[in-house]
Amino acid sequence: MVGIVIISHSRTLAEGAAEVAREMGVGKAVVEPAGGDSEGRLGTSIDLVEQAVAAADGGDGVVLLADLGSSVLTAKMLIEDAAGDRVLLADAPLVEGAVAAASMAATGAGLAAVHAAAESARDHRKTG
Repeated sequence: MVGIVIISHSRTLAEGAAEVAREMGVGKAVVEPAGGDSEGRLGTSIDLVEQAVAAADGGDGVVLLADLGSSVLTAKMLIEDAAGDRVLLADAPLVEGAVAAASMAATGAGLAAVHAAAESARDHRKTG
């Protein structure tokens, strides 16, 4: 199954978004948070992201969703260091993208489909 990692500057935000995505993935999707720095403060940590990717990777790859700024840079740095193309960063809104990705991952879809589902969340408007 494709795993999902939520990267945020806030541990609380990453954990909350992961919780919502897991529920929408009907308990089947593996969604790991990677929030805050290594000391629990606001920030990002490549080590926490690497640990989350390792925990989320069930063998079919991992989709990353990042909130902004250094979270995105951290995700890109991890992808550059990762071998192959088994880790993809979705250009998607954090929560909506995570929910769409988890819902798709729960069906057993492949990495490309889960990544596309996350990115499709950009097009879902909340108002007319």
